[in-house]
Amino acid sequence: MNMKLLPWEYAVRNLGRTPLRFGLSLAGAALIVLLVVAAAAFVRGMEKTLSVRTENKNVILLGAGSEDSLERSEINPGTASIVAADVAGLKTLLGTPFVSPEIHMATLVKEEASDEQSYLTLLRGVTPPAYLVHTDVRITDGVAPGAGEILVGRLAAVKMGLPKERLALGRTLWFDGRAWTISGQFEAPGTVMEAEIWIPLNELKIAAKRDTISCVILTLDEAEFGDVDLFGKRRLDLELVAMWEGEYYSKLLEFYRPVRTITWVTALLIATGGLFGGLNIMYAAFSSRVREMGALQAIGFSRWALLLSMMQESILVAMGGALIALTIAVVALDGMAVRISMGAFGLSLDGQVMAIGLIAALALGIVGVLPPAWRCLQTPIADALMAS
Repeated sequence: MNMKLLPWEYAVRNLGRTPLRFGLSLAGAALIVLLVVAAAAFVRGMEKTLSVRTENKNVILLGAGSEDSLERSEINPGTASIVAADVAGLKTLLGTPFVSPEIHMATLVKEEASDEQSYLTLLRGVTPPAYLVHTDVRITDGVAPGAGEILVGRLAAVKMGLPKERLALGRTLWFDGRAWTISGQFEAPGTVMEAEIWIPLNELKIAAKRDTISCVILTLDEAEFGDVDLFGKRRLDLELVAMWEGEYYSKLLEFYRPVRTITWVTALLIATGGLFGGLNIMYAAFSSRVREMGALQAIGFSRWALLLSMMQESILVAMGGALIALTIAVVALDGMAVRISMGAFGLSLDGQVMAIGLIAALALGIVGVLPPAWRCLQTPIADALMAS
């Protein structure tokens, strides 16, 4: 015998019986889902920024013992020309090999020479092949830097904690006791480079007072990783280690695992507090309907049928709150820049994050109704009919 169920319309109409409680429940659900979505967008944005596309064939040559930090790596400045001549099968364009010698360093810069306030930023010394190797980089305004000039990433201002307009074309930044003019701006979506400032390699060598470079990044064509790895092992005098670019950033992502964990735990704790607040609203909403539940049982509806109807109401509220939360997230959070020690990245609201938000709303709708439903439905029918 099939269980007799209440009509779907019954659950829908019940939502409008107490507009105030419905509004509070909707707001509570939206807040909880928004917190979960914000946490997921933070973690997803970090993962995207520190991940490299599977088709990327870039290999990094860096100093032995510095596999976890390009900033600490120092290698011979002639390594780029040596590897380009020694390893066959590297990608080329019009005879120019995709081999980029680079300096990676963090330093303090100022807006004006007289300012006491300084800002930590990430500098990358580059040569023209860098724009071939890093295919994600696109100059959106201005031109590549020349002598005394710098190229700023889209999120460099966020990393430094400055207004975006402060790093407009023609403005200057001070470090190494001199002014550097901003010649252009670039974007590199989903990479750490967007938070960097690029400067001609030789200019940065002079400013940093160093005669070494941090690494050489090259792009493979017919060559294989083993060829570059063998080069590094064979040239013991250069003290090199070869790594896939993706492997390097995967290790960096692993380093930030505690940050991701704390983000999830914080969101979970806040969401749990919101859930308990929502339970109070649900208790108040259903406790006044004990007589109604008793009457429905008296005319033949089972407790399971009533529970299902109450769950339908709860899920409708939770999903309504999820729609509100996702709308707010898309408008206010998508792409919002977040600053951390390694640079900056944008929150990412992709399909995966949206799905997490909807799943959280569904779980909230199911779990949130169980305690008040148990309290409401455990009352004997006779006592429920006498309830005030």
